[in-house]
Amino acid sequence: MCCTTVSDSQGSRLLSLCVMKAGAMLKKVKSKSWKKQRHFRLQEDGRTIWYKSRWAGTGHSTFSVADVEVVREGHQSEVLLSVAEEFPADLCFTLVFRGRRGNLDLVAESPSEAQAWIRGVRKLIQNAESMDDKERVDQWIWDWFQKADKNKDGRMNFKEVRTLLKMMNMDMNEEYALHLFTLADKSKSGCLENEEFVQFYKILTERKDMRRVFQDYSRDGQTLTLAELKDFLMQEQQEGERSREHAQELIDRYEPSETAKKQRAMSIDGFQMYLVSPEGAILDPQRLTLNQDMSRPLSHYFICSSHNTYLMEDQLRGQSSQEAYIQALKRGCRCVEVDCWDGPNGEPVVYHGHTFTSKILFRDVITTLGEYAFKASEFPVILSLENHCSVEQQRVMAQLLDTILGDMLLREPLDGLVLQELPSPHDLKGKILLKAKKIGGLEESETLTDEATDEVSDEAEPESPSAENLSAEALCLHDKKSKFSRELSDLVVYCKSVHFHSFEYSRLHSKCYEMSSFSESKARKLAKDTGTEFVHHNSRQLSRVYPSGMRTDSSNYNPQDLWNVGCQIVALNVQTAGLEMDLNDGLFSQNGCCGYVLKPDFMMNDDSFDPERPQDWDGYTSLQLSIQVISGQQLPKVNQKEGSIVDPLVRVEIYGVSQDQAKQETSYIDNNGFNPLWNETLNFIIHVPELALVRFVVEDYDKASRNDFMGQFTVPFTCIQPGYRHIHLLSKDGTAIPLSTLFVNVKISEVTTEV
Repeated sequence: MCCTTVSDSQGSRLLSLCVMKAGAMLKKVKSKSWKKQRHFRLQEDGRTIWYKSRWAGTGHSTFSVADVEVVREGHQSEVLLSVAEEFPADLCFTLVFRGRRGNLDLVAESPSEAQAWIRGVRKLIQNAESMDDKERVDQWIWDWFQKADKNKDGRMNFKEVRTLLKMMNMDMNEEYALHLFTLADKSKSGCLENEEFVQFYKILTERKDMRRVFQDYSRDGQTLTLAELKDFLMQEQQEGERSREHAQELIDRYEPSETAKKQRAMSIDGFQMYLVSPEGAILDPQRLTLNQDMSRPLSHYFICSSHNTYLMEDQLRGQSSQEAYIQALKRGCRCVEVDCWDGPNGEPVVYHGHTFTSKILFRDVITTLGEYAFKASEFPVILSLENHCSVEQQRVMAQLLDTILGDMLLREPLDGLVLQELPSPHDLKGKILLKAKKIGGLEESETLTDEATDEVSDEAEPESPSAENLSAEALCLHDKKSKFSRELSDLVVYCKSVHFHSFEYSRLHSKCYEMSSFSESKARKLAKDTGTEFVHHNSRQLSRVYPSGMRTDSSNYNPQDLWNVGCQIVALNVQTAGLEMDLNDGLFSQNGCCGYVLKPDFMMNDDSFDPERPQDWDGYTSLQLSIQVISGQQLPKVNQKEGSIVDPLVRVEIYGVSQDQAKQETSYIDNNGFNPLWNETLNFIIHVPELALVRFVVEDYDKASRNDFMGQFTVPFTCIQPGYRHIHLLSKDGTAIPLSTLFVNVKISEVTTEV
């Protein structure tokens, strides 16, 4: 019975793929008023979906199934919910893409057609995700063969091979190209068939750079013995005492030859497989898992945070969407923002006030939060509430939070105790914490009215009174101006929003559960003028930093300056790709991508650290970072025209305390994005390694204008694996670029004398 079920299931999936290859007319839906027929078809490669309008002539669009993260069935998007009365759920499905690309909402003509596409795309996603490295390379070779075989005769002549080389980002001397072609043409037919093309590709991609490293340690030039591999791991990869044990593990894991395995040796093929694997990557794979102590107070962690989370685009006319919350939470954000305003029919709405951004219901945002809060991480989510509502609608908000979130919402201190320090992420697993204004404090048994007043929302914070030593009572009176409800106040526990007056006032009067929000300019000034005090303040209390209101394009500020003084919640516009989000993604790529990264010990236990003068700190030790940029592999094209080839260069950028900020770059390589060779060494001094991020950027050199971005990878300095390593490049959007890598040799050493 089980076998029959499996067989039926496989048959159903195969039938689905046949339906997809035959093609179908599906409605592409963007809104209630935008619904248009498009012809969709799975191409013969089984990986690319092609679609076009019947009126588009020869124009069409394509996307790779590998770019699709998940298929949602039914009315599981805002767009499809808005047309639910017109199109039944069994006709609807949504393709959710990786990165920042918008969803594709589709409506089929029949339930069976919808199911065929849903099952088919899911099967293709499963196939793509289950491929090993060899299968990915084989697929990549086949894709290139299909692209270059212009006349579709299953063979490639020399003219097609020359075109292919340019498509692959390579301008090769014609004589040398003909030489390689002839070597691969075993049949002497003047054309390359399947197996001959594979041989041609292997010749083309032979890694002479890795072979040289291999032969430096191989006595016979053919294999590395267990002892030779151990020497390589100890001397080059700086693995120390575990080298011998690890050498045997690598042979067992990566060596494809059973003969070599029996001889406890590694061939060049096994060596290459190891170096391009996650174990051979620059980012230590052990740091990718949850490996930090999660039992420290919340204030001891950097927390991945989103600003204006509801926006998909800019903050003047951009779309507000529940999808933006889903994307932020999937990226590991543990602090999301909700801007609440009075809406019609007594329903609070979320949008960027006094602008043309669209509005969504507060109810729908909280429902989305309840569904997606803990899918990427089990650690607490802070809901940062920008409250512009009347008392009546605040009561509605409190009721919605209570009923929709249920037990996920933290309503009172853990164990009923108010401690002298914040609870830990471990203690608060699975909990949502509300950050907002609160009437009174946790310690008081209050007999206040059902309403209280306060001045403004956090992000319109006024300047503090000029008198530095105002009493607590005077400051309270200064703050009390506009009303907010007791019901909402009672849901605030460990994240009570308070205005910042001074570090001295906070030290004397503030509670650990009180936190302040700072504009980027104010936070940066405090960091520069009073860095040590800011670090000390952030060892006990949470601080949130948000972008300037002048950033109407939803651009970002550099978060590093604020991490340098221990600010935990450095909120960014996560919908906007670029350097700032690369740094954010780099920092939070460690510790299981859980959204919490433990701060260095000296930021919690030491009163002497000043990021502007790290050499004055008692524990100061600087390190030298030496990066030999050796080569690149299969770098992406910037211009997709067939004859366009890049001139790549590599820039290494250091972000950290001000003394560590540095950039150096290689020369550029003419007309070779396929296998450029640099062999150039870049050297840096790192004064505070614990705070440093290293960003590798590849650009297409242009002497007449600004260089074009090709790919990047950002890694915390403390997560770097020294030795010969591959860097797997990411797109501007933060998604992986298949098979696109840099090969480097990293050396880290102590600086004995100041350089």
